[in-house]
Amino acid sequence: MIFKGYETRLIARVALLFLSLLGLSFIIVKGWYEMLIIGIPVIAFVLADMIQFQKKAHNEVQQFAESVHYRDFSRYFDVKKAPVELQPLRKGFNDINTTFKTISRERETQYQYLQKILELVDTGIVSYEQETGEIGWLNESFKNTFNIPYLKTIHSLQKRDEELYNAVLALKPGDSKVVSITRNQQLFKILLTASTMRSDDKVYKLLAFQNISEALDETESKAWQKLLNVMTHEIMNSVAPISSLADTLKNRLKIYSEKNNKGGDLDDLELGIDTIKRRSEGLLKFTESYRNLNKITSLDLKRVLVRDLFEDLSSLMQPTLTQKNIELDIVLRDTQMAVNIDRELIEQVLINLLVNAIEAVKSVEMPVITLSAELTKEGRQLIKIADNGTGMSAELVDKIFIPFFSTRKTGSGIGLSLCKQIMMLHKGSIKVQSVEGEGSVFSMQFVS
Repeated sequence: MIFKGYETRLIARVALLFLSLLGLSFIIVKGWYEMLIIGIPVIAFVLADMIQFQKKAHNEVQQFAESVHYRDFSRYFDVKKAPVELQPLRKGFNDINTTFKTISRERETQYQYLQKILELVDTGIVSYEQETGEIGWLNESFKNTFNIPYLKTIHSLQKRDEELYNAVLALKPGDSKVVSITRNQQLFKILLTASTMRSDDKVYKLLAFQNISEALDETESKAWQKLLNVMTHEIMNSVAPISSLADTLKNRLKIYSEKNNKGGDLDDLELGIDTIKRRSEGLLKFTESYRNLNKITSLDLKRVLVRDLFEDLSSLMQPTLTQKNIELDIVLRDTQMAVNIDRELIEQVLINLLVNAIEAVKSVEMPVITLSAELTKEGRQLIKIADNGTGMSAELVDKIFIPFFSTRKTGSGIGLSLCKQIMMLHKGSIKVQSVEGEGSVFSMQFVS
């Protein structure tokens, strides 16, 4: 349809040339040589006109092909100023350009839309060409998670994190693997998945890095809760009768001893029963303390100013801090900063962390504990308790939130486990950064 006028004019010119040649042949056959004076110029004119017509058409097509080659779809072919025979051709070119521009805009919109989606997701995404390793795409989530602002090739990752680099290269398309990484003295669990895609005869490897630490923490916490339920139930059911029986035996032994005025061996027996009773009661008390991990199921949420939390905590702990000659620094830039929390539970967490910090700095010459609050880039509230104490090794940092685990001889191992559960109930998290000999920082992050 687009080139119908062009084809008609081309056919007309071919037909005219054919008729001219047929007339010239007729003149020659008839011997009318004097007519050649008219016939030859006519044929030459028709032939020149046809060549000129084809040349113009060729130039138009060449210009159009050039614009397509350079993707210059903004070019406009002036239809009105074109020869009549080329007007349909130019109109066709303009229609094609309009279609290409529409397709290009749609693709650009889709690309921008996809870009925004990839920037908003929490999963880090990286694509690179398998043959050269050249990075094709790197989203903000990956940059923030790994603190890597730029990568030219995937091989550049080796200098920043060799373990992660080896895991990326070893991972086959369609497979997934959990990788542990450390950032700012914090341990993260990353689920690494891979796939491939082909574009422009090039094969790209697409990688997804998903931080699953919080999900694993929640699963781990539920597993511990189930274990503690079974354990405390079984221990208390088994030990309670022993304690009761020991008490009964002690009373009967006392009555028997008074009636028969006997001591000696009976005294030793009574001492043994006392020991059984005391240890049974101690075990019951120890087991009862772990029930606290499973008692908290609901929250009384209220909007609380962080400065009020800090003031109450400072007033409560100041006598102990003064007695131990520990300096408490409070840093709060935004005095109107507030958190939506169960105040009693969060105060329990803060007290626990502050008590641990006091313990950590007891052997330091100039002990300092810093209590601070700030907003993260994502708009979440962050409360930190930092100390310049003894710090912890990476091995200890990985274990301190596990129930029953304690670095102190008199510790029960319940405190930090309870803190973690309280923060998880608040849909938040608690992390620790620590360096041996330099100190530790416990960070409580809340969702706005």
